[in-house]
Amino acid sequence: MKELLNNLPKLAKDKHKENKTFFTKLKKKPPKQLDYIMQELHDEEFKKTDCLTCANCCKTTGPLFTDKDVERISKHFKMKAQKFIEQFLRVDEDNDYVLQSVPCIFLGADNYCSIYSVRPKACSEFPHTNRKKFQQISNLTIKNVAICPAAFNIVEKMKEKIKV
Repeated sequence: MKELLNNLPKLAKDKHKENKTFFTKLKKKPPKQLDYIMQELHDEEFKKTDCLTCANCCKTTGPLFTDKDVERISKHFKMKAQKFIEQFLRVDEDNDYVLQSVPCIFLGADNYCSIYSVRPKACSEFPHTNRKKFQQISNLTIKNVAICPAAFNIVEKMKEKIKV
């Protein structure tokens, strides 16, 4: 895992053009069973992937926090939503709530998340490779390939399995 993680930025860069072409074609004519195929590839990969050995997503990017996320997490901390926002979040250029800085403040040295049970929806769904209507998030997937070794592996297997 460590070796793949160290090489991931270069591997993703090398595959970027190929992935972009693949996803462009996929968007134009997605197979009928795409969501089923993606769920299968996702489940297969995550049977052998332990996110706790990596946590690169938490170390290098921050999730979007929805209003529901803010409410749930601030309640967990027994604080008002506005106080939680002031203490941990900022508004980005797209007018979304994001962490003030990365790595994530809630990530421990052991790669465990201190708010795992109430974590943002974006975290619980990452890397979004089992999402319905998968072809709609191709740009996000291409970005996630550079962050998440599992996403990288899933896309590589996807390209083998789905001929576009």
